[in-house]
Amino acid sequence: MADSIGRALRDGALEGEHAPALTIKDSIASPFGFDVFSHVLTQLSSNILAGKSQSRGLVLVAFSRSPSFYVNFLKRRGVDVASSPKWIEILDCYTDPLGWKCGLVESSDAPSLSREVSNTGTICRNVKDVNELLSRIIELGQGLVGQGKFRFCTAIDSVSELLRHASMSSVSGLLSNLRSHDQISSIFWLLHSDLHEDRVMAAFEYMSSMVASVEPLNQYAGGQRGTTNSLSFLEQNSAKGKLNVRFKRRNGRVRVASEELHVEQSGVNFMSVSPEDGVINQGLIPKVQFNLQLSEKEQIDRANVVLPFEHQGNGKPIQIYDGRRSLADMNIEETAVSTKKSEVNESSMGEIIYFRDSEDEMPDSDEDPDDDLDI
Repeated sequence: MADSIGRALRDGALEGEHAPALTIKDSIASPFGFDVFSHVLTQLSSNILAGKSQSRGLVLVAFSRSPSFYVNFLKRRGVDVASSPKWIEILDCYTDPLGWKCGLVESSDAPSLSREVSNTGTICRNVKDVNELLSRIIELGQGLVGQGKFRFCTAIDSVSELLRHASMSSVSGLLSNLRSHDQISSIFWLLHSDLHEDRVMAAFEYMSSMVASVEPLNQYAGGQRGTTNSLSFLEQNSAKGKLNVRFKRRNGRVRVASEELHVEQSGVNFMSVSPEDGVINQGLIPKVQFNLQLSEKEQIDRANVVLPFEHQGNGKPIQIYDGRRSLADMNIEETAVSTKKSEVNESSMGEIIYFRDSEDEMPDSDEDPDDDLDI
């Protein structure tokens, strides 16, 4: 399933369609969203360097970590950040997001700090201006791939940090504009679900083609949160969780899959869900409570059932009461009709004689008898 996410971001956008978008969300109960984000970032970076991706470059918007952290992290994962030609740009929204440090008197450490930042990323000193942030991302991406037909991908390590300084409508507009840009191949971001309202989460999930939700592998038993249960819960979920991914395909169909994730020093390992561990989402796979096969006794009982349209008179004429006449009148009329029919059959072959069912029936006319019906 994690490989499916990587392939979707690697293949990028089709001509005339929006770029694939991935929302990674976690919570305090299972705070492994950044580990999943780092795994996706490493996988996509490797595909870009190997020339297997539609995108030729990557713009990383860093809110929760410094640019030097990502440089060292990618080096430890075997990704050459300083390779030529340059393929990655880091927009530093972590060092001075509101421009306060720029307004202070420069200290003795300021030159070294500026030199470190200049070598690893570009500083953004006003994250409140979302339009300026959009322009900086596009400008950095076009600096990597040019302004032609080549594309680049965008990664935002914490949309939750951005929502602290900007409104939900402006942030969602930023992501929507990035998805619809002609040179954006794919985009993914991290979101902490327990920091926002449900409507905020629903808005970002709506504009995403993939939603990866990190959840605890084992829930609290019976809803009790005592000391013993809490310690057991933390022990069982300290380094592992469950990743539920919802894929929205281009034809409108939705596919849901689940995997276990284990966080280790070398990275994140994904494994298939084990049914015996009780980690299958029962709400997504309902139990079927009926059997389509019939036993021998059930087949005999079904064959013995007499249906209403079958002959039930045992050789005798069937009398059906129509609710308008008594049975005695019906017997007299049926006798008369049968006598007339026999006479007609003997005297005039080939003629059609019509007998009205009741006296209430109107004679034939040119008017539609059902004209008063409201159909």
